[in-house]
Amino acid sequence: MKPLLVYITAADEKDAEMMGATLVKRKLASCVMTLPGLHSQYIWKGKFQHDKEVLMLVKTFDTKYKQLEKTIKKLHCYETPCIIGMPITKISKEYLKWSKKSFI
Repeated sequence: MKPLLVYITAADEKDAEMMGATLVKRKLASCVMTLPGLHSQYIWKGKFQHDKEVLMLVKTFDTKYKQLEKTIKKLHCYETPCIIGMPITKISKEYLKWSKKSFI
């Protein structure tokens, strides 16, 4: 079981809080942090977009990623949500121990 940090963008705080609570309650994440105030610029269906979004930082494990991604895709209001999992290569032993216990 290897720790991951998953980066997800949400349309607003309400959606981010709902998705985060679902992930934690279903034991797909040990912790979800939501950071409002994100400004994203991108091309969507050939048009330039500039939107306010909320960043979700999700702490989880590689063994939970597939179900986490599936859950977010069901709950998310975007057609193609940003879900990016990054391996955590350095983590304190105490935090790792706590994080693992949250899945029991």
